[in-house]
Amino acid sequence: MQASGRSRDAWKELIRQAARDALPEGYWLLTEALAVTIFIFPNAIMQGDIDNRVKPILDAMTQCVYSDDVLVERVVVQKFEPGRIFPFQDPSERLAEALVADEPIVYIRITNDLHEGLS
Repeated sequence: MQASGRSRDAWKELIRQAARDALPEGYWLLTEALAVTIFIFPNAIMQGDIDNRVKPILDAMTQCVYSDDVLVERVVVQKFEPGRIFPFQDPSERLAEALVADEPIVYIRITNDLHEGLS
């Protein structure tokens, strides 16, 4: 994330395109309070700090998934480096794919249920 401006812009566009591909046709921008979960599955020990990965991801989804990143009230971030992945109870189809992928994956889940996972 400390790469050139061009590289950061390309990374953000990659995230935007993945979001567009995952969203249903006719999707409207979210305009309510949100919680974001970001799981990072690198294919090797991750270089750099995990917190430096969050802002570019959130910024990339502004005006693509939600109208403004000020709507994000909670962010959960975790990295799962090779050999350090634990079993998930009932993972979604997308998360299950990320768990077995050979290439680096960034799994992002957005919900308007701000209480999810807090009990």
